Amino acid sequence: MKNKNFIPGLWKCRFSSLRYIILFFTFHSFFFHSNAQINTDRVMLMGRNALYYEDYVLSIQRFNMVINAKPYLSEPYFFRGLAKFYLEDFTGAEQDCTESLERNPYVASTYQLRGLCRVNLKNYEGAIADYHRVIGMEPKDRASWHNLVLCHFELKDYVAADSTLDQMIRYWPREPENLTMKAQVAIQQNDTVRALAMVDSALVLDDYNAQAWTMRSMISLSRGEYEQAESEIDKAIIQRPRVANNYINRALARFHQNNLRGAMSDYDMALEIEPRNYLGHYNRGLLRAQVGDDNRAIEDFDFVLSVEPDNMMALFNRALLLDQTGDYRAALRDITTVLDSFPDFHVGYQQRAAIRRKLGDTYGAERDEFRILKARMDARAGIQHKPAKTRKQSERNIEDYASIVEADTDEPEREYASAYRGRVQDRRVDVQPQPFVVLSQHGMQSATSRYVPFDSSLEALNARLSNGRLVVLTLLESQVEESELRLHFNSIAQLTARIDEQRTPEARLYLARALDYYHVRDFEAALTDLSRAEALDGKDALIPFMAAQVRCRLIEAQNVDVESTSATVRLGYQRAIDDLRRAIALQPRFVYAWYNIGSIYILLHEYGQARTALSEALNIDPRFPDAYYNRGIASILDGKLQSGLADLSQAGEYGLYQSYNLIKRYSKEKK
Repeated sequence: MKNKNFIPGLWKCRFSSLRYIILFFTFHSFFFHSNAQINTDRVMLMGRNALYYEDYVLSIQRFNMVINAKPYLSEPYFFRGLAKFYLEDFTGAEQDCTESLERNPYVASTYQLRGLCRVNLKNYEGAIADYHRVIGMEPKDRASWHNLVLCHFELKDYVAADSTLDQMIRYWPREPENLTMKAQVAIQQNDTVRALAMVDSALVLDDYNAQAWTMRSMISLSRGEYEQAESEIDKAIIQRPRVANNYINRALARFHQNNLRGAMSDYDMALEIEPRNYLGHYNRGLLRAQVGDDNRAIEDFDFVLSVEPDNMMALFNRALLLDQTGDYRAALRDITTVLDSFPDFHVGYQQRAAIRRKLGDTYGAERDEFRILKARMDARAGIQHKPAKTRKQSERNIEDYASIVEADTDEPEREYASAYRGRVQDRRVDVQPQPFVVLSQHGMQSATSRYVPFDSSLEALNARLSNGRLVVLTLLESQVEESELRLHFNSIAQLTARIDEQRTPEARLYLARALDYYHVRDFEAALTDLSRAEALDGKDALIPFMAAQVRCRLIEAQNVDVESTSATVRLGYQRAIDDLRRAIALQPRFVYAWYNIGSIYILLHEYGQARTALSEALNIDPRFPDAYYNRGIASILDGKLQSGLADLSQAGEYGLYQSYNLIKRYSKEKK
């Protein structure tokens, strides 16, 4: 029952400040073309491509160029604001959204983004106004209704939150989340009976709703029904196994049932998921102390004190442990600090007296013992404080130093609904194929797989390019940094000059420039150069192979919200498949061309053809883990669980360890 901010850190980015400089002065001559409409459209497209692939600063640079050329357009302000949002520059993002709305006040998505910015800036009234504007234009926009409720929660306007939820239930009567949110309103109004009724109604609609089970367990914990609470949290954990708070709450339920071993394992799991969880470290430290694991208990309290240096209860617990481990001077230091803050803490004087005797300070020990004796005489007629078994996190009665800590409130974590959360690529279903193998000058090794794609034709390619930057085949590409971008822009300018100088340009120059265009996210220019290179050299399989990867990147960037089975997307992917088949015609044992064909067919939901292509890849390289993984995915999506699980097992054996997560998940469905 951890009391977290309603807005967790969901939007991570790789840059902390806007450090990139404008590099376009050395770029391709199209920036200075007379047809300004075509140029700004193209720069706009390049900016959106860069935004999709998380090159946020590069995308801001592109949108700046469009804004400078056509400051009356609303769209570049919106996308620049979105890039700033991903960089967590919420103030700048809000300003850009406002600029966009001044130019076109009828775009709902701009109000949505500005609402999220205002939420992060804690301007909840402003966010509410934005969400009302969205709802006025799109009355059934669920995300805006959802966020509107959470803004009312933040302002503690529970009446408005409840009435808003009533409207949501009229629109979406079978959505369990609406009922769990109404339960939260009831809890805030201290009506646990109504809250429980709402949660039970949500579970009738969806018995696998993790949020509902979490809330039900919290109500059971608050009522002292610990066995029931544990069984309810078990069901929440099955649905959401990577939520630290569920393990913290189950540990509390187990502690009250004297299952210390189970509670300890839950705290271990919570801290594996969320290493900086305060409650996890504090309570695990107490349990470790109870079972005699003193040194590791000290480590937990060291962490608590690194977060809260003035936490006297943690300091006193550490002092007791230091005493147990023989570090008497450190223990004396900690206890003295505690007694300076709590001069009437008699247990502290008793412990300090014992430590002083161990250090040979008899006079100091006797002074502490005399103070304890005097306090006992004074308190004979009074009521002694009885330490509680548990305490709230905000309660700081030093007498409760050994009490397990609970969160201050029983509120579950809430998340604002957003189409702009995290990586755009992650806005898909859970079961996804491994990425394409691509040609890149910025490849990186997977942290979990030791497989390194390689083909002998790469040596010839690098010898032909001879520009000092090695081209590799990779499943993962690293972020292009500022210095690297500058090199690519300079290279484009130099290659353009060399191409213009030659009467019959060499294919390798077009291929080299295509790689540079690819890395600065100008996919259309890359395709144009690859087409020219293939016309000059029709025997190099890597040219059509790269053309296919550029087409796929272009489809991903431009059709993020479009179904993979739409006519436009299918046509684009079919062209990529045609490119790959030309590569195979030139080099029949080109394993990565077969692999990419299979991966594309999975995206097109043509699972039979996907398995055929991936089988060809595995015939060539039977130790290719990603090919096994993708063939397993194709089989599972096609309803062939047995063969799919076998392929996933093989992928795991060859080092692709995320296979085991899917094996565990789908083994339950195996007939």
